[in-house]
Amino acid sequence: MTEIASSGQLRAGLARWMLVFVPGINLLGFIAARLSFSGADNPWFAGLTKPDLYPQPVVFPIVWTLLYCLMGAALAIVVAARAAPGRGLAIGAFALHLLANLAWSPLFFGAHMIFGALVCALVMLATLVVVIVLFARVRPMAAGLLVPYLMWVGFACVLTWQVLQLNPQADGQAEAAPVVHIKL
Repeated sequence: MTEIASSGQLRAGLARWMLVFVPGINLLGFIAARLSFSGADNPWFAGLTKPDLYPQPVVFPIVWTLLYCLMGAALAIVVAARAAPGRGLAIGAFALHLLANLAWSPLFFGAHMIFGALVCALVMLATLVVVIVLFARVRPMAAGLLVPYLMWVGFACVLTWQVLQLNPQADGQAEAAPVVHIKL
């Protein structure tokens, strides 16, 4: 009877963490994107030459929503593994990685720092590999949930690098000030 109760408690604990982290990480990603005017309708971004492998703009919110759900689920699995060795280190590494993730849009879309965003994407890639290794030690399923995200971050690195190659003049470029016409 105790095993059944503790198994049910574990599932309930995981469900609670899922309810916190899945929408929470999506919300953080949404806020970072909105505050930095991320997306195809950003005037600075609209003026950039896009690489051939650049997907249709509608792909990005769909993919990021799915990836943030997977990230939230993976984190919930690790957080719910209370007695697992290495859990705290894995959670800390995830937090550092998430900070890099949330910094990309403000660097790229907000500050127009394409090179800075490329460095950030490479940091995301490196820290994500560390997170996956640490998550695998706690709960292999959590690490597996991050594999599609790893592939997307690798793609983002290539895409950011290609945007920089095609638009070196736009790196760090401020948006043009609006023209004000004064009639005398």
